[in-house]
Amino acid sequence: MTGFRATVVVRDPAECPVASVSASTEQPIDSVSRTRVPAGSGEDQVVVEEFELPTNASPEDIADDAPTDVEMTSVQASEHEAVYRFERDRSNDCACEIVEETGTPISSVRAQDGSLLLSFRTLELEEVAGIVDELRDSFDGVLVEDLTQDHEESSSDPVIVDREELTDRQQEIIETAYEMGYFDYPKGANATDVAEELGVARSTFTEHLAAAQTKLMDSILAK
Repeated sequence: MTGFRATVVVRDPAECPVASVSASTEQPIDSVSRTRVPAGSGEDQVVVEEFELPTNASPEDIADDAPTDVEMTSVQASEHEAVYRFERDRSNDCACEIVEETGTPISSVRAQDGSLLLSFRTLELEEVAGIVDELRDSFDGVLVEDLTQDHEESSSDPVIVDREELTDRQQEIIETAYEMGYFDYPKGANATDVAEELGVARSTFTEHLAAAQTKLMDSILAK
């Protein structure tokens, strides 16, 4: 049996507390844990999240930059890092919950420069495309940053992707982003950096990149 591992980036995840903190502190958040707990009615309605940051990040700034209805609490601190916890109500506007509502568990949640990076596994490539579509219904700037397939040694399923499906501009944008390290983690360049290199607005860059990725996904999924 084979499967796929994907990392999807949500550039503007609305009122996500973790993404907001990563934008304000300019620190990548690589360790996020989430759990649901009962809230009065007996149903899982409250989400508790924890994340780690280097201790040089100011607790006051973290509290100030979180959404107004979220209270950040420092629950552990050492010489090198601190752990923060907060509670929030379940929400249809949460990118993590949109993915989980498809029946696919999220294997890791990270945040960087105000963006969320959600990693998960699926058995079928169509499931990845479906999750991306669900996220794009709620958020702008949803991109597939990484997609790999686990192969059994005795089987293979090669796919030929025709680059002629891309316009010259789309190919230029993908090549420039790749060369500048946009798809690396940690990133060698963010969307603003690549847009400036190309001489276009950030929104134009993300639109062209999303269109190019959609064409590539269509080629991979074609039977």
